[in-house]
Amino acid sequence: MLRVIRHGNLAFVMRNVAIPTEFEDLLSQAGRRVLAGTHPLCGALANPRIRFLAQDDLIDRTKATRLRRALEENLTNTLEPIEKPIPPDSIWGMRHDYGEHLPKTSRARTIYFESQREPGVKAAEKLGLVRMMRSQSFRAFAEALAGRKLASGWGLQVLRYGPGDYAGPHNDHHPENKDAKGGYIDLHLSLATPSVDHQWLVYSRAGHFSEIVSVARPAAVTAYRLPFWHYTTPLVGTAKAARWVLLGTFLYR
Repeated sequence: MLRVIRHGNLAFVMRNVAIPTEFEDLLSQAGRRVLAGTHPLCGALANPRIRFLAQDDLIDRTKATRLRRALEENLTNTLEPIEKPIPPDSIWGMRHDYGEHLPKTSRARTIYFESQREPGVKAAEKLGLVRMMRSQSFRAFAEALAGRKLASGWGLQVLRYGPGDYAGPHNDHHPENKDAKGGYIDLHLSLATPSVDHQWLVYSRAGHFSEIVSVARPAAVTAYRLPFWHYTTPLVGTAKAARWVLLGTFLYR
């Protein structure tokens, strides 16, 4: 999006600055303390007892609102549907009592970044979103929370949850990937519209789905030390309610 600024008889065309070049420019004062290494959360994911962090004061809320609106205006029509329903034989295909197995189920919309030819990838690049998510301060922020160095060339994904969208129980373990099978870090920037009533992340501790935290926040950062069992409940809100997730996946260096 462009805007025209007039000064006397001269007109200047300025680019929309909703998406900064560096992730650092989205941060609040508390978020900048994470980058500086002076926040209590620094290195938290290096603690074996901590798998998940959620914080809603690390991103500047005004900037987050501008970013979310830019995503809605420029990327919504380029998203691909994710439709992974419960397999129809998951009940009547069973042969033994209590022998049920449920693969990961989910429903949302997304942009995958495997191919630059995808319309969503092209739109994200044009908007400047890819540049921000590839910025060095994005990795530095993830490293500060992880408490260790992370590899370059991290993976990207954009998700948009609408009413009823969810992600079923899964653990994000990749035993066939030699680089990821020992674990990795996910960093999410979560941007919910005001019309979202609730959406929750439920995760396991000591073998039980006993932990729950709200992810329906206007400007939240969540970080995961994967793999571990978790799921995201269906988003509840008005017909226009949505939660955008900007996701970076970082392997250990």
